[in-house]
Amino acid sequence: MLLATSTQAETLRDPTRPGYGALVIEASASSHSSDLILNSVIKAGSASHAVINNEIFEIGDRVQGVNITAIEIHSVSLSDGRKLTMFQAITESKGN
Repeated sequence: MLLATSTQAETLRDPTRPGYGALVIEASASSHSSDLILNSVIKAGSASHAVINNEIFEIGDRVQGVNITAIEIHSVSLSDGRKLTMFQAITESKGN
C-alpha cells in the first residue's frame, strides 16, 4: 500500500508549470519603438532629465535612434512626433 502511494506521487505534475504544449518566447535583443517606457522625470531648476527604460536622458539625447526634444513634468516628446507619458494606463482610466 505504501509503495503504491509513492509511485502515484511521482506521476503528479506541478500545477504551477506551463502546460506541455506551452512555448517560451524570449525577448529579442533589438528594441522596438513601442518598448519605450517613461519611468520618471526629474526637474531641478532649469535642468530636466527623463528616465526611459531605466536609463537617464536629457534633452538632445538619443533613445533608440530618436532625439528627445522636450521633457515635461509627466511626459517626454520625441523628434518623430511621439510623446511618452508616465502612468499612461492610469491616466487613461482616470476619466471612467
